[in-house]
Amino acid sequence: MLQEISERVRAAYASDSPLIIQGGGSKTFYGNADEGEVLSTRALTGVVDYQPKELVLTARAGTPLADIEALLDAHGQMLAFEPPCFGGPATLGGCIAAGLSGPRRPYAGAARDFVLGVRMIDGSGQALRFGGQVIKNVAGYDVSRLMVGALGTLGLLTELSLKVLPKPAEEVSLQFEFDEATAIRRMNEWAGQPLPLSATSWHAGLLTLRLSGAASAVHAAQARLGGDALKDGSAFWQRLRDQTAPFFDKRPLWRLAVRPPTPPLNLGYAQWIEWGGAVRWLAAELQPAVLRTTVKGAGGHATLFRGDTPADGAFTPLAPALAVLHRNLKQRFDPHGILNRGRLYPEF
Repeated sequence: MLQEISERVRAAYASDSPLIIQGGGSKTFYGNADEGEVLSTRALTGVVDYQPKELVLTARAGTPLADIEALLDAHGQMLAFEPPCFGGPATLGGCIAAGLSGPRRPYAGAARDFVLGVRMIDGSGQALRFGGQVIKNVAGYDVSRLMVGALGTLGLLTELSLKVLPKPAEEVSLQFEFDEATAIRRMNEWAGQPLPLSATSWHAGLLTLRLSGAASAVHAAQARLGGDALKDGSAFWQRLRDQTAPFFDKRPLWRLAVRPPTPPLNLGYAQWIEWGGAVRWLAAELQPAVLRTTVKGAGGHATLFRGDTPADGAFTPLAPALAVLHRNLKQRFDPHGILNRGRLYPEF
């Protein structure tokens, strides 16, 4: 199957025919519209190597994410960045190509922090390998992490090696009734204290936080903070991770990224805040230019996560210097621009 994919990419390269790389299709809504014929990675399945004692897993890109998580769970381990599935048949390659992380991200690390190495096929059909299968394996540029969040525009991922972590011995979720300003302040105050935080969320007057770690540390933090224990904590965080709560059904849905202590943006619409205040989900019919200007004034940026793509693209337009870097990388890895053309930025 790998040989067939390489040959198809080479043929597309020779004819300048665009291809749409697709795994399970659970994130087709994310990014700009691309063009071309679909090139599926679903046949590239299977765990190549898993060493629980070494905390390293290597699997092919089309392996269902659910299978990976089930295998890790059987050994008391997890993907600590909590990749979202959005209720679809997500694959390992797709979750790394999208580069999206769940509620644990500010406290455990982002998807890119757990990538040790990748095998891929570039836009000319050449098979490449970057990184490795051990944690201390970085020398020079860590090219494998360039693929995280590139949305397949730099290459088709065929195999990935990831660092995994043990699951916490204990987890407790607590809720507090706070207004938005108080919740943001408390999340940031608590983040600066020696507390075993692993997730935070505020919506509709309720601040929810998760404590994870050794049982003694979790119980001590719970006694210190107070609040009401949430009986279905795991289900709550999964709904947030996969955006199955009714709030996320609205369109357009914007993802606002700001500095965590940024005060309420007062945009006139309900928001769902997570990551200690760093991510603020907004479902609002606002002019994209006005919204992006407002968020930029707060030191952040706005991404159209779901909905009709605005004229300047789903992602905030790049500054000139960054655009040059992106263009040069695209030229190096995909010289004819055939892979997921326009998915990340319309001009690439």
